[in-house]
Amino acid sequence: MITSIHNETIKSLKKLYKKKYRDQENCFLVEGHHMVNEALASGMADLVITTDSNYQCDCDVLIVSETVIKHLSETKTPQNVLARCRKPDNKIVAGHRYLILDGVQDPGNVGTMIRSALAFGFDQVILSDDSVDLYNDKVLRSTQGALFHISVIRSQLKALIPELKQKGVKVIGTSLQSAVPIDDIKTVDQMAFVMGSEGQGMHDDILSLCDQALYIPITTMESLNVGVAAGIIMHHFHANF
Repeated sequence: MITSIHNETIKSLKKLYKKKYRDQENCFLVEGHHMVNEALASGMADLVITTDSNYQCDCDVLIVSETVIKHLSETKTPQNVLARCRKPDNKIVAGHRYLILDGVQDPGNVGTMIRSALAFGFDQVILSDDSVDLYNDKVLRSTQGALFHISVIRSQLKALIPELKQKGVKVIGTSLQSAVPIDDIKTVDQMAFVMGSEGQGMHDDILSLCDQALYIPITTMESLNVGVAAGIIMHHFHANF
């Protein structure tokens, strides 16, 4: 049992809360029984850290004291288990439906959209380089484990969108200008939908790369929360494959 927060292994694990070290080690931490169970089920966890000396799983287990668990935890009321997970391959998967996030910064919105993408049969979620880090603790918690069941990657959209189009994917942007109502967009076999940032919407240079742009007709309000809008779009074009 490790009882000291100054232990080298514990210090290395604590560093994974910083993006710099997550990128260096290609790993991230998740906390709590639900997230750890999801990580184990997906095969992405390679180490479980817990105070339970009887804990059993298919990967290595590190037994630590309550003091160490509290030190590693980012929550006010920590559970007694965390897991170190390996990041998945950062590449486009073959599929029919893609959700692309262009500069989305709110962790809750990102988590909501990842959960909705999984619920509506989307194959992959792609975050732009200027979107919030997927492995930020707040984003991880907001996904409720969905990221372990759907491919989520980060990419430069100026290169990625042309690559998707070369693969036959129809790319649809979202905008209030020079766009058509959602019902006027023809459904095809392969489609990607780009959601812009909470404050500014899509970048003009990214919007210009899209095949079309859509808007959701609404009354009274000027716009919708990006997570809500993405949910409506994904439900409308949900995959039945």
